[in-house]
Amino acid sequence: MPSRPYKDLVIYGCFVLNRLVADMGVDLYQENLDAKLDAILPKQEGISKEEVKREIKSNHFMTERVLEALLKDAYVTVEVTEGHYRVRITKPGVMHIRKYNEFYRKIYQEQIRDHYRFTKPPFWLQD
Repeated sequence: MPSRPYKDLVIYGCFVLNRLVADMGVDLYQENLDAKLDAILPKQEGISKEEVKREIKSNHFMTERVLEALLKDAYVTVEVTEGHYRVRITKPGVMHIRKYNEFYRKIYQEQIRDHYRFTKPPFWLQD
């Protein structure tokens, strides 16, 4: 049985940030996105911590590490209300994934292909 490609915090963060942008229904590469984000970001629903766990297809420990890394870099915010978590992307998070997606696609091509083999990636990650 072939081994699965190794995934690290960087590529897991990439998956989460792309999911958050895709859930907002915006084109990551549209013109003047930076200017539009102030109106778009407050309207985002975000995703639960469990949805993050399912998105990265990993365990609770890795989910915590990924969220800690994304929070540390200010790419997401995490709101906790009555024990329920809401993860939302920030403007720096959107601009980061917009800038580095092509780099991630080159470096992590095998991991990205493996990750989306049974689900449809956001259109900007499709070949």
